[in-house]
Amino acid sequence: MPAAGAAAVPSASAATQASASAPARALAGAAPAVTRAGGQLGVCGPGQLCLWPKAEFKGRAQTYELSAVDIDSCTALPAGMSAQSLANRTGRPVTAYQSAECAETGEFETYPGKGTWTPQTPYQVRAFKIWEN
Repeated sequence: MPAAGAAAVPSASAATQASASAPARALAGAAPAVTRAGGQLGVCGPGQLCLWPKAEFKGRAQTYELSAVDIDSCTALPAGMSAQSLANRTGRPVTAYQSAECAETGEFETYPGKGTWTPQTPYQVRAFKIWEN
């Protein structure tokens, strides 16, 4: 089940979503985007974890793929960077941490990997772990 505030988008052909967002749309070869009545919120391709510095998928996204990340290891965002919204399309669960060291003494939340779009995280994300299925 998605974390509070997260909208699950299982595929680009999803029939319906919560009233807050429309189904993801995809053009051949393009990354799907989550849309709202007011316009596009975020673009994140298959197999990617995308993190935006501002809520509602705003700002320049940082994108991570499984080929460049150690599974089950803490990956800190670059120094001085944090995220307030994310999309998990890795196909694996991802835990987002308030702590840059993935410490469980701060806040953390795990997001399913089959298309979780979170327009507002409950804290500043400073690190993450992608888990083995």
